[in-house]
Amino acid sequence: MSAFEELVALGGERVEEHAPLGARTTYRVGGSVRLLVTLSSRADLDKLGPLMTETGLGILSVGNGSNLLVEDGEHDILVVHLVGELATLTWRDEGGLVVVDAGAGLDMPIAARRLAKDGVVGFEWAVGVPGTIGGGVAMNAGGHGADLATSIGHATVWTDGTTETWTRQRLGLGYRTSALRVGDVVLAATLLLRRGDPGEAEERVRDVVRWRREHQPGGANGGSVFRNPPHDHAARLIEAAGCKGLRYASARVSEKHANFIQADANGRADDVFTLLSLVRERVSEDSGVTLVSEHRFIGFGVTP
Repeated sequence: MSAFEELVALGGERVEEHAPLGARTTYRVGGSVRLLVTLSSRADLDKLGPLMTETGLGILSVGNGSNLLVEDGEHDILVVHLVGELATLTWRDEGGLVVVDAGAGLDMPIAARRLAKDGVVGFEWAVGVPGTIGGGVAMNAGGHGADLATSIGHATVWTDGTTETWTRQRLGLGYRTSALRVGDVVLAATLLLRRGDPGEAEERVRDVVRWRREHQPGGANGGSVFRNPPHDHAARLIEAAGCKGLRYASARVSEKHANFIQADANGRADDVFTLLSLVRERVSEDSGVTLVSEHRFIGFGVTP
């Protein structure tokens, strides 16, 4: 029996073949992957991890699928999704700080709300990030003047078949980047926050939610498409290049915020990618600035 066959047999309901993935992203369009492995505990990882590696498939960890675009069709990779014990949140007061242990599968907005309610401050901004802790670490998610680099102590990472503790220095967090490679799976993160007033913290959470509703579009989108270049804003450059509201087939640039692309129901991921590429080309022609995407891609020539 091959490692692939053994993984499918041993994993049972935890392993899904030919799994739709595009529908799980916030764009809600795109293709499938050869295997989707759902892990709910370290014990699951200990049991299935060696077989995952031995399949020879590229491994990618996916949380809520924000900032992710999956090319139409099937991709010969293995996607890991974390739930259960790998999506928990605990915190404790220690030496003037609040030490927060967050599972990588935990939604960042849920963590932000729970912490604020208990008067743990410094993470309120994360209520506006529609991703998980794991994805947040991998991309150094941020907003409203803060990011994960401002509070992270260390992360637990499964890499090359072993589980390791990565310091903030090793994580190498920069603007929407980290030192994590394709195949590395963040399992948990420890944040160092502080105590504050619960009422004020919850009001800051509400402010972030209000701001997002007023300034960012709803519907099927993947969040900000491009990073802001130094001393400028991607949305301004996109609008100046005449791309606000631009449509390509089943995808269009948002009229509300030019750095968002929205996908039509039952649309195609390929249309989103074509429009993204077209916007980048027009901005380059108009301003000389080559925008860099915040998105991660499966397919489109960059499949792990």
